[in-house]
Amino acid sequence: MKKIYNRIIQISGNVITVEAENVANGELAEVKSPRGTSLAQVIRLDKQKVYLQVFAGSRGISTDSEVRFLGRPMRVSGSDALLGRIFTGNGSPRDNGPALEQNLIDIGGPSVNPANRIIPRNMIRTGIPMIDIFNTLVESQKLPIFSVAGEPYNELLARIAMQAEVDIIVLGGMGLKYDDYLKFKDTLDEHGALSRTVMFIHTASDPTVECLLVPDMALAVAEYFATELNKRVLVLLTDMTNFCDSLKEIAITMEQIPSNRGYPGDLYSQLASRYEKAVDFETAGSITILTVTTMPGDDVTHPVPDNTGYITEGQFYLVHGRIEPFGSLSRLKQNVNSSTREDHRALMDNMIRLYSEYREVLEKQSMGFRMSEWDNKLLKYGEAFEKKMMDLSVNIPLEDALNLGWRILADCFTPSETGIKTDLVRQFWPQDNA
Repeated sequence: MKKIYNRIIQISGNVITVEAENVANGELAEVKSPRGTSLAQVIRLDKQKVYLQVFAGSRGISTDSEVRFLGRPMRVSGSDALLGRIFTGNGSPRDNGPALEQNLIDIGGPSVNPANRIIPRNMIRTGIPMIDIFNTLVESQKLPIFSVAGEPYNELLARIAMQAEVDIIVLGGMGLKYDDYLKFKDTLDEHGALSRTVMFIHTASDPTVECLLVPDMALAVAEYFATELNKRVLVLLTDMTNFCDSLKEIAITMEQIPSNRGYPGDLYSQLASRYEKAVDFETAGSITILTVTTMPGDDVTHPVPDNTGYITEGQFYLVHGRIEPFGSLSRLKQNVNSSTREDHRALMDNMIRLYSEYREVLEKQSMGFRMSEWDNKLLKYGEAFEKKMMDLSVNIPLEDALNLGWRILADCFTPSETGIKTDLVRQFWPQDNA
């Protein structure tokens, strides 16, 4: 039986402080006040002082309110009944469905022992050429989408959720506008993807501490499906900057010494502990993590994207509604490109090289230089590449995207101008352009 405490020594914002013994960090507690019972979580221990973040806020709580520790961390149900369901950041149903209490599992556990991991070797097809051809998403990879406010990053995540060739999608939303939440829900429902999706949604109006629980909730569920049911799971998290801002808000409330731009000093560890849950098992399923990280002021040196870059295996840059080929990088793509189709790597390298030359020609054109015949070919190629490859509305399988790449090259250049090996040209060059 857990002891009940009736003396709160401090109330600061939504954080209350009591003196207690044998309490663990992350443990849950019930706080009873005249307005009812609220759930709270231990966020800091300082000798006998225990600091708790009250989920529903501290309004109505007085210094003589009753605090009872539950002796366990936050838990989430592990079962097939999760599929198609939508929950809040603390695991409560958001879709008016029944609460799930069977097979409860703790959240926020350690990452997988490296000895149990295998080298990533399987591609996740998305139907988006700028990913599948040029920056392939690999099973068990951890990748952020770097972008700025106003870009269609949530629309991109929704498309990936609809089209990715995986078994289960776990979507975690942090600080979402209500319209964005409804758009995710309606898009997945309309395209038949909601039945294989579990959603944990924290909106901007929800308690701050629930924002911090979303990644752990999503990853705990992903681990259940990967290890117990041998499923290939794709975890989509948006927006990790909101998650880090919640960390900062609580750190300020706790009067912790701030680090760069006010963020807590353990920001790197907080991010790494979540990203490192990405894993591929030899005898079980896998967890792949794709997140959104918005960059305030489009500043990649901001603490959140800066720390993220040291943890993840590349990044996608979403600029002007398109995945930018030069800033984007998938460090694991070489693990799978050689096993897709023999022309994949050569086509990828040379199309990006020619697009780079097109960008240089645009600068020449803007400065009034005379265009050569080669420059005009590059201008035609660049426009076709942007329209048929970079546009995020393009949705085609990898093999069709590779064939489209050859078609674009054939419409703009002769085989000798592409720089691709002769044996590949003979095999894949469109016959009507031979």
